[in-house]
Amino acid sequence: MALLFLASLFGCGKTKTSITKNTAQRSAENSIYQFKVKDLSGSEFDFASLKGKKVMIVNTASKCGLTGQYKQLQQLFDKYADNGFTIVGFPANNFMKQEPGSNKDIAAFCTKNYGVTFPMMGKIDVKGAKQHEVYQFLTKKEKNGYKDNTVKWNFQKYLIDENGYVVHVIPSRTLPNEQFIIDWILKK
Repeated sequence: MALLFLASLFGCGKTKTSITKNTAQRSAENSIYQFKVKDLSGSEFDFASLKGKKVMIVNTASKCGLTGQYKQLQQLFDKYADNGFTIVGFPANNFMKQEPGSNKDIAAFCTKNYGVTFPMMGKIDVKGAKQHEVYQFLTKKEKNGYKDNTVKWNFQKYLIDENGYVVHVIPSRTLPNEQFIIDWILKK
C-alpha cells in the first residue's frame, strides 16, 4: 500500500483514478478565465475565449525524456476538439534546462516533430521566484480554490472544467491519453 501511495505521489506506475467535481464554493476569481497571456508568436491569448470548454494545461519541454507526450497530446486534441476540449501548452525551462530554445525555436520544433496545432503559449517559469501568474493560480489553493501543489517536472497536467476551475492535477509520467482523462473529457 505504501509503495502504491509513493508511486502515485511521484507519477510512477499506473494507478486508477477518477476526477470528481467539487466546484460549488468557487467564484470568478478561482477561474482560469481571468488570465490573458502571450502565445508563441507574441499574440494575446485570452483564457476567457475557452468558456464552456474542458481544458488541459501542460508545461512542456523539447529536450526531456517525456517530450514524446507531444504526440499523445496532439492526438487527444485532434480527437476531442469537437467535443468541447482543448489543450494549452506552456513551454518552460525550469527542469534541467530542457527547454533552452526561443519561442520561435519552440514553435518550429513542435510543428516539425509533432505537428502541434493546439495553442502553445510563450515560454514562462512554472516554479520559482519568477513563477508566471497562471502557474501561481494553478499551484495555490488560495487562488484556484482547489488545492496547493507544486510543479514537479515537465509535462505535469492540469484539468480545467467548463467553468474554468481546476479539477485535477496529473503527474508528468501519466500519459495524456489515459482512459480516466478521456472519460472526463466525454462526461457531460
